[in-house]
Amino acid sequence: MSTTDELSWFKSSYSGSEGDNCVEVALSPQAVHIRDSKNTEISPFAVAPAAWWAFTAHAANSSLD
Repeated sequence: MSTTDELSWFKSSYSGSEGDNCVEVALSPQAVHIRDSKNTEISPFAVAPAAWWAFTAHAANSSLD
């Protein structure tokens, strides 16, 4: 598995446009890595790609309610 230093991090489009509550994600074949964009020294966590896509799909649908 990749170390977090080897990953290419980007701001998640699900973070919103306010800029104050942001998460960054990095994709690898085995996992989606997630971290707080304001405190990148805290260890990120990783989930299976299918779990991330299910979470973001649910979050997108929930915001429409």
